[in-house]
Amino acid sequence: MKREIVETVLAGYSPISLKEMDEVRLMNRVDTKFLTSFLLLPDILRRLQMNYFVLEVNGLRMNAYQTMYLDTSDRAMYLAHHNGRFKREKIRVRAYVDSRTTFLEVKNKNNKGRTKKKRMKLPEMKAYKQQEAESFLELNADYSLDRLIPQLENSFHRTTLVNKKKTERLTIDMDLSFRNPSSGVEKQIEDLVVIELKQSAYQPSYAKSVLSDFRIQPMGFTKYCFGTILTVPDVKRNRFKEKIIKLNKIRKQ
Repeated sequence: MKREIVETVLAGYSPISLKEMDEVRLMNRVDTKFLTSFLLLPDILRRLQMNYFVLEVNGLRMNAYQTMYLDTSDRAMYLAHHNGRFKREKIRVRAYVDSRTTFLEVKNKNNKGRTKKKRMKLPEMKAYKQQEAESFLELNADYSLDRLIPQLENSFHRTTLVNKKKTERLTIDMDLSFRNPSSGVEKQIEDLVVIELKQSAYQPSYAKSVLSDFRIQPMGFTKYCFGTILTVPDVKRNRFKEKIIKLNKIRKQ
């Protein structure tokens, strides 16, 4: 029922296609993340409707994503985030299910808060082991392919909004599901919504003002770290404890 309400609200938006959205790719950008309860999402979307387009792929406005995160055997990239390093890297294979495309992606965040993303197209998720992928990582990542193993899988649905000036994107992720490929442990988080504002630089945003009206403030969050905590009981997490408490409060709203 909750999903049906969101779909009904999204039906009132003007659509934008993948091709049209190429103008707002923002591969070098600043990201601002917000977390909220699924219960608030319909009201937030109603407030944003007049100022944003919604991405439509094959007739769908809530699109399915699947991700496999690669890390070293000792989870060096997870620990870099946990230990508070400003300069961080994330390597993942992501399938954009509805558009039937898959990419090997490298995301680097520098000490000024800017995120740069590089990616190469793959025929399928398992193809990340091919020679071309190894060369791609040698050129764009700090970690070579022979050091990486799958450490976490996740899936979710995403709605992507683009402001009508085409200067920013807003991604809204829901139905989060995580799986540890080694142990098979699975966790579903259906009551949490992750909203990410993507801009070429920090600047005023109508979405920010709307979220502020709902008392939703920026909060650091990564699916990789959160999913790892949920599915790996003995992983180091002490510096995330305060954030986990906040997340649990949000989910109960």
